[in-house]
Amino acid sequence: MKSSTILFLGLAAVGILAPFAGLYAQFLMKCVAFALFAVAFNFFTGNVGLLSIGHAAFFGFGAYAAGYVTKSWGFTPELALGVSLIIGVVLGAVMGGMAIRRQGIYFAMITLALAQMIYFICVQAPFTGAEDGLQRIPRRALFGLFDLSNDHAMYAFSLVVMLLAVWGFQRIMEAPFGQVLLAIRDNEPRAISLGYDVQSYKLSAFTMSAAVAGLAGGLKALTLGFAGLPDAHWTQSGNVILMCLLGGLGTPLGPIVGAILVVTLESKLASLGVVQVGPLAVDLSSKVPIVIGLIFMICVMLFRRGIVGEINAAFAAAKINRVPQENAENAFNRVDITSEN
Repeated sequence: MKSSTILFLGLAAVGILAPFAGLYAQFLMKCVAFALFAVAFNFFTGNVGLLSIGHAAFFGFGAYAAGYVTKSWGFTPELALGVSLIIGVVLGAVMGGMAIRRQGIYFAMITLALAQMIYFICVQAPFTGAEDGLQRIPRRALFGLFDLSNDHAMYAFSLVVMLLAVWGFQRIMEAPFGQVLLAIRDNEPRAISLGYDVQSYKLSAFTMSAAVAGLAGGLKALTLGFAGLPDAHWTQSGNVILMCLLGGLGTPLGPIVGAILVVTLESKLASLGVVQVGPLAVDLSSKVPIVIGLIFMICVMLFRRGIVGEINAAFAAAKINRVPQENAENAFNRVDITSEN
């Protein structure tokens, strides 16, 4: 069985059982939307090796697009998500075409600058609601037939969207296209010497990543019912970088684990309110970024590959250590058999 199928079935099982664990559907939908965003970011940065600080532009503009066409034009969820996907493709192709020929910090800074341009467009555009954003985005019937006003029905829909995207990305990475991306990440000059059009591969990966990031933004707007400026701000790019590094950049499961951890931390810390620490009263709800930053620093120092990356490394080390032991036992058995003869 292919790893993409195993990953799909495992995530589906966890997603189906999650509501029965007493978790609120609103919380689960937020986890799903940001997990999809992290998976989209990981597809490019984790597999190509170029750091993008501009993915918030795709996420935020996708959220605005889906929210606006749903609220103002009466689009159904599948059409609204299609619009956010197309928005991601267009923005990804334009931004990627400008940035993809640069390397390292220069690529990162170009994506950040272009994303900030999108952010200021969102600040001034008439359809975004400026600082108020788009609120009370309605949930219309899926295909005009299935009512998604119930939170559990909307969660099931968002889970299916996320699972299909994760499965699709993993299938791409198992295909020759994905293997070329890994070759570019590991040794770009060698990939060029083998005759691959490296720039086209990177641009294609960036555009696909941007498309699914836009889809994640649209899914967030439809599930939570709002889209605002924080979705398009550069700090949202920082959040998704944090999610991937925390869970394990470059691993299929790591971004999902990281997204769930970050969303859970934000939710729990915000609900704590004022906490008494000795003689001081600390309002944790206003210190969420600081606390998450400290936790991130600790995790980076202790788990340099991320949580899933460290687990994978431990299994790989155990496997390597087991092979010589098995070889030694086989050799010992052969000696015993020879001596008996």
